Amino acid sequence: MNSVIFRTASHIVTGLMLLFSVYLFFRGHNQPGGGFIGALIAVIAFGLLMLSESAEYVRAQLKQTPLFLGLVGILILMISAVIPFFFGEPLLTGLWWKDILPLGTPLLFDLGVYLAVIGGVLGILLKVDEELS
Repeated sequence: MNSVIFRTASHIVTGLMLLFSVYLFFRGHNQPGGGFIGALIAVIAFGLLMLSESAEYVRAQLKQTPLFLGLVGILILMISAVIPFFFGEPLLTGLWWKDILPLGTPLLFDLGVYLAVIGGVLGILLKVDEELS
């Protein structure tokens, strides 16, 4: 689209949507939300930016390729699944370190889901746009 208003507004809305995506990511441990829905909101934000600018613009704004983000997400998922095994627990058991901060392997797992979904869906979205152009 060639509207200055749409391009300007989409940059503002994209920033707000990415902030909301991070909020949903962190909110998801005690209430509904989490890595999956947060990642989908982030991909929708990038899709809006793709509509207002171009797929090349979105690729230039990303620091890494979507494939790399997806692979790093899967690696983090695998690490979070295996960590409890080293503490004598079954795989995918949630371990919490409350001494330092209330963090644990579920947050690590959600981070992996977040990155894997962003990498996978955004990669598909950019590929479809390239094929249609």
